[in-house]
Amino acid sequence: MDQDISMQEYIEQHCTESMYNALAAVKYTTWERKCPDFPDVEFMSKGLLRCITPVDSGRHFIQNIQEQSKSKFPHSTYFTALHSVRRREMLKAVASESYKIVCSLADESEIDYLKHFSELADYDIEAADGHFITHACHTPKNTKGKVFAAGFIYSMNLRNGFLNPICKVTNGTKRSHEIPCFRSWVEMSTPRNQQVVKNFISMIVPQLIIHGGINRKRMMFILFHF
Repeated sequence: MDQDISMQEYIEQHCTESMYNALAAVKYTTWERKCPDFPDVEFMSKGLLRCITPVDSGRHFIQNIQEQSKSKFPHSTYFTALHSVRRREMLKAVASESYKIVCSLADESEIDYLKHFSELADYDIEAADGHFITHACHTPKNTKGKVFAAGFIYSMNLRNGFLNPICKVTNGTKRSHEIPCFRSWVEMSTPRNQQVVKNFISMIVPQLIIHGGINRKRMMFILFHF
């Protein structure tokens, strides 16, 4: 960057660039739509700001935004957008381009924590783990009146340290384990014409299981803590 800018300005710039790249990557999209009241770039930037802002809830975040910007931002507009299937598909496409941008910045800065291991030069090395948080207060209860912790699986690029979300475990409406979700993700994300070793390598160590799936140019190790 040529000049100092605020964190919020940087996030908005990054979201705008990621959106531009996502649109340029394909000829047609099913998720592109102009929303003057709540543009997709603003939707993304506010989502990132909510993650790094010390707030207790979504309503607290909206109130905080209104106080800082001195403008009204309807709660219904924000929370309705969170349930949009179209915006979810948009986020998948944009997140992929966002990850490429930050990884390219790391390459330009010559950040590679595995550069001393020449044997790994042809591989992507990632460590993945399931992360669970308390379910939202509005999470629907199951037939037994119970709700569970919401969970997602994230992978860390061990070359540069960046995290990347890869698949959902549960939204809190049912109990689910990471391993089946990870296996399903491997099946869906690997091209059918690619030779894949689908047998997971398992090694039990104290309070830790390591599961790995390997193909020709990609090594994925999944770490789960009991």
